[in-house]
Amino acid sequence: MRIAHVSDCYLPRTGGIETQVRSLALAQAARGHDVRIITASPGHGDVRSGRDSVDGLSVERIAVSLPGEIPLHPRTRARVVESLIANPVDVIHVHAGVVSPFAWGGVRAAHELTIPTVVTVHSVWGPLARPAFGASNSLVRWASWGVVLSAVSQVAADRVSEAVGVDVDVLPNGIDASAWRPQQPWTPQPGELRVVSVLRLAPRKRVGALLRAVARASVLLAPDVRVRAMIIGDGPERGRAERLAGRLGIDATFTGRLPARLIRARFAGSDVFVQASVKESFGIAALEARCAGLPVIARAQTGSGEFIADGLNGFLAADDAMLADRLVLLGGDPDLLARMHAVNASTEPDQTWARVCDRAQALYARAGAGPGSA
Repeated sequence: MRIAHVSDCYLPRTGGIETQVRSLALAQAARGHDVRIITASPGHGDVRSGRDSVDGLSVERIAVSLPGEIPLHPRTRARVVESLIANPVDVIHVHAGVVSPFAWGGVRAAHELTIPTVVTVHSVWGPLARPAFGASNSLVRWASWGVVLSAVSQVAADRVSEAVGVDVDVLPNGIDASAWRPQQPWTPQPGELRVVSVLRLAPRKRVGALLRAVARASVLLAPDVRVRAMIIGDGPERGRAERLAGRLGIDATFTGRLPARLIRARFAGSDVFVQASVKESFGIAALEARCAGLPVIARAQTGSGEFIADGLNGFLAADDAMLADRLVLLGGDPDLLARMHAVNASTEPDQTWARVCDRAQALYARAGAGPGSA
């Protein structure tokens, strides 16, 4: 099948959507599909706009020079139409966040050429975003065109469905579970609870709430259990977070950004992963930790419920106080902690790339796509 992924942003720009589009495209190409990317992100070096190649995938950059390399183009629909006429495809897979003008232009281009289309929303639409999209009625109109709508988790799908009043499927983010599988058995440290989190230190990730949960757990578990926290990542809130950790008197280490191999090593020396954000449409870092064997404690309002079974391999907390309470529960019950490690280390999540590719293929078929359909 000839597949075109349309995304506002793509490599060399890095982020959650870019990483997931790349990985899905590579997994589909490995299955023998002809896959390419259409994006408004400029390239680096010799190719700022036009044809490019990244990781062996063809990339069409419909980009103009704007401050900060903002992924916008004044003639998105027309330029995407030109690209699709020159290189026909069987299905368009559009990837969108809350504000995705290039992606939405790709949907209109696909409709003009009557190409089967799937849209995947990668963000949780909050209270401010939902009325705007509901008022525009764009997705409702596109659904009437036969566009298949999806989101990366049930939480995200429900928010989109509430906004536009149509059914929305789930196409989860994926992971190479084998790359995160623990190489050695987990070894607890008696008298310690080692907490780890991987996140961008920005306001929406709520690192302050995470640190306060650790501080509360430290008080409640003392003096029998010492709580240590490792915060992996960087961002504009790092200085403030480090000062808060000092004021709270907690044992916290801030590592900055680390490559995947070093994150795996830190996971191997940790006991539990905690995520305090309430705006996670999925939570790929939490899924990586789960594949590494770590129990995951996350807020229940996020998409992390796709791979956390509450009480079996982690906990879903209704509020910040419950984040701390669940840390206390695991810190005070070594047997429960060990059982959760065993479950995660021995069971593969549903979100492997093989399963995600199968789900994507089913959505393409629902949209009317098949080899040679364009």
